Amino acid sequence: MIREATEKDRIIFDKLARHPLQSWSWGEFRKQTGVEVLRLVQADDKKTREVFQITWHKIPKIKRYIGYCPKSAIPDAEAMKGIKKEAGKKGAIMVKFEPNEKDIEASQKQVRELAGIFDFRAGKPLFTKYTFQLDISKSEEEILKNMNQKTRYNVRLAEKRGVKIVEDNSEMAFEEYWKLTEETTKRQKFFAHGKSYHRKMWQTMIVNGGGHLMKAVYEGKTLTTWVLFELNGVLYYPYGASSNEKREVMASNLMMWEAIKLGKKHGCKMFDMWGSMGPEPDQSDPWYGFHRFKQGYGGELTEFVGTYDLVVNRRFYEIYTLADKLRWIALKLLAKLRK
Repeated sequence: MIREATEKDRIIFDKLARHPLQSWSWGEFRKQTGVEVLRLVQADDKKTREVFQITWHKIPKIKRYIGYCPKSAIPDAEAMKGIKKEAGKKGAIMVKFEPNEKDIEASQKQVRELAGIFDFRAGKPLFTKYTFQLDISKSEEEILKNMNQKTRYNVRLAEKRGVKIVEDNSEMAFEEYWKLTEETTKRQKFFAHGKSYHRKMWQTMIVNGGGHLMKAVYEGKTLTTWVLFELNGVLYYPYGASSNEKREVMASNLMMWEAIKLGKKHGCKMFDMWGSMGPEPDQSDPWYGFHRFKQGYGGELTEFVGTYDLVVNRRFYEIYTLADKLRWIALKLLAKLRK
């Protein structure tokens, strides 16, 4: 049986959630940004087996929606039938899944079985297919030993220089975080959500949801700020920002090490660094620096099964897919003309 979750399901929902993007608090945060949220639980007579959190995103100009279900399990046929029914009632043209599944062979078998029953096909990714995952159940000595030599040197350098890492979930700390986020996005030339989005995230996930806002301080000045989430024994690093100043003191390197120690202190066994490039990264890519930084800590490059669309309305889905391709062609052409 699959049904909509109620407030009474909150505790079990979070226990079964496979990623912070599937957590109850994340759903509350997304509601505050104006996005509709559907939470479903799949249960038998004895217990709840799986949970699925779907956000509904309206397509401009028309009364149609796209559902997004990131980092859940791959639904079985019963759950998929229920999800498709809810999507039909909502007027969705598709529901996009990006399962938090690492057993590629078994997951692809599930996907093929679903594709034999539903219109379930490979889709355009929104979330990265790869991440670095570090086993932090090991001793601190062993974790340090497995780091890249240069990374380990930079951690020790930051300690010697007197960089201090503190947790600060205050309003002032958020303002510092946002200031550094603006600096970082300008320096790295990538897109970030606006201040209102990050404030709501901070208020829900940090102040009320058990997350952490960390900052690296050097000579009285905040150089780096990170957001960390914890869920079911895993520590996650979704957001980070750093100053253009004093980069030689390696504050971000010490921040990562102190995040690892925080996770160990709180009983986490795994540190998921949220996303990375693939096994053969393009060194000219703007994200390469982040990839190399995370790689230095000795984590395993982990691949997930990928992105799949449950097509609910084929005609609108084909139109939307074509329009999206044309849009990206136009944006790339415009970018070239501006160079």
